[in-house]
Amino acid sequence: MTWLLSRLLASILAMALGGALGVLAGAALHAPAIGAVLGAGAGVGLVVLRDALRAGRLMRWLRDGQSGPVPRDAGLWGELGYRIERVVHQRELALAAEHRRLDELLSAIEASPNGVLLLDADDHIAWCSAVAADHLGLDAQRDLHQPITNLVRMPAFVAYLQDGAWQEPVTLAAPDGSGTLQVVLRGYGDRQKLVVTQDVTERQRADAMRRDFVANVSHEIRTPLTVLAGFVETMASLPLNPAERSRVITLMQQQTNRMQVLVSDLLQLAQLEGGPRPPADRWLALTPLLQRAADDARTLSAGRQQITVDAPGGVELAGLEPELFSAVLNLATNAVRYTPDGGQIHIGWDLRADGQGEISVRDSGIGIAREHQARLAQRFYRIDGSRSRDTGGTGLGLAIVKHVLQRHGGSLEVDSELGKGSRFRLLLPAGRVRRQPVPAAPATTTA
Repeated sequence: MTWLLSRLLASILAMALGGALGVLAGAALHAPAIGAVLGAGAGVGLVVLRDALRAGRLMRWLRDGQSGPVPRDAGLWGELGYRIERVVHQRELALAAEHRRLDELLSAIEASPNGVLLLDADDHIAWCSAVAADHLGLDAQRDLHQPITNLVRMPAFVAYLQDGAWQEPVTLAAPDGSGTLQVVLRGYGDRQKLVVTQDVTERQRADAMRRDFVANVSHEIRTPLTVLAGFVETMASLPLNPAERSRVITLMQQQTNRMQVLVSDLLQLAQLEGGPRPPADRWLALTPLLQRAADDARTLSAGRQQITVDAPGGVELAGLEPELFSAVLNLATNAVRYTPDGGQIHIGWDLRADGQGEISVRDSGIGIAREHQARLAQRFYRIDGSRSRDTGGTGLGLAIVKHVLQRHGGSLEVDSELGKGSRFRLLLPAGRVRRQPVPAAPATTTA
């Protein structure tokens, strides 16, 4: 209230001073009363004129968008200008903070692997993330404020947008045909809509692989179970002589062994997929590992093929020995199964120029056609199903090899030609290969 008191005092002083001057001037004209009134009015008028000038400067500052400093007047108008300036500054700071928060929110949405699209009440695009634009074939800037139905013409999407229920997401083929999209739509605000897009191509592929895997496992287990059930029924219902009984039991044992091998391979795959990554500081000698794999392959071969090993001493690998041994053994036993009698199988080692280590298994077997080579490591993939079952394979061996190498940071290479044999290479990164220095011979001294 100080500004009100100061204005009252200024008005009273101006009135008194003007009245006094008016009395003196009016006395000369023999009308002191009139002079006093006119003088007092003139004094008050000067005060009002001064306020009007200050108010005019403040109004011009407000009309000009608060450009430049606020007029620095004393009294009411000076304080009013200062308070307006402070409120405007606080509003600007609050607006800048809101803009920063909005930019951070939009940046977070842009970083999401899902696309986000905002539609107004008329289904025009209010905002679009880059991912949503990529999913729906839009331009995030050019297509703003355009009707979404003019740009995304897929009938399933238009029907879903116009449905209004939006209880479940809708699945669509991507506009460019490269995959599958899942679209979720929710309403908010005043008839506005939030559209979220997600690329579910990999998820659908994984679901399909899972279904195929379950179907393959069921088929692989059902076949020997059916055989076993038939043999059990035969033994229970028919009188068999000792020779027939022995033959049936032998066949049952073969089917049981087949199921055991299959279950063992499935468990190994599950352990490889869910286990921790092999350590990079646990070193094992290469030569004993290759020799063990060759010995097991010779046992399976029973002398039908010639198996040789070439592994230089002093080489060590970093990783888990059971996994690496399993990978080499799977390749060696495959070579035995698919190499005719009298064929050659060679297990070797080489250090590449880039430092990678290479374990190779080469055979002179039947070979693999080029169109099959890219799919060899798929689970249960067989070039010839009847031949694989006859040789005792489960269709999981190369899948196990692939997973072992991936866990060790390596890869599998295949080089094969029909009728000329195959060569499988297990490549291990340079960081998992080292050569132990050969100890120097002790120095001799002469007396």
